[in-house]
Amino acid sequence: MKAKEIQELIDYISNSGLAEVKIKTDEFELSIKKYAESSAPRVVEAPAPAPAAVAPAPTPTPTPTPAPTPTAEAAHSNLVEIKSPMIGTFYLTSSPDADPFVAVGDSIKAGETVCIIEAMKLFNEIESEISGKIVKILVSNSTPVEYDQPLFLVDPAG
Repeated sequence: MKAKEIQELIDYISNSGLAEVKIKTDEFELSIKKYAESSAPRVVEAPAPAPAAVAPAPTPTPTPTPAPTPTAEAAHSNLVEIKSPMIGTFYLTSSPDADPFVAVGDSIKAGETVCIIEAMKLFNEIESEISGKIVKILVSNSTPVEYDQPLFLVDPAG
C-alpha cells in the first residue's frame, strides 16, 4: 500500500462515521483509530514478517466547512437541494477529459445523471429526483462529501 493510498483511506475514514479500521495483508498491518478528543485519526503501522516496507503517511488536518448564513438561506428558499445519498468523493465528470454532467444554468429532468460519487472504488451515478434549472453547484470537483450534504441548488420553476 502506497503512502497516497493510506492518505486517501485516512481521509475517507475521517469523513465517515467509522471509529476504527484494521487492515492486514502479507506485507503489512494497518490500524486506524479515531479518538473522541481529536478529530484527526492516528495511524499505527506494524510491519509483518514480509520484507516490504511501507512509509507512514502524514496525518491530515481537517478543514471546517462554513455554514450558510441565514440571509443566504432566505434568498434560496424557493430552491430545492439535491443531496448526497452517501459518503464519498464528488465528481462532476465521468472522466478527467469528459464534459461535466451539468453546469450552472442547465435544465435537468428527473432521472438525469447530475454527478458521480465514488465510494470504496465504486462509481455511483447520482440522478436528479426533480426537474428544473441548476442555480448553483455547492461542491468542488474531486472533493469528499458527507451523507445528506447538499450538492446542487435547483430552481424547480426553471
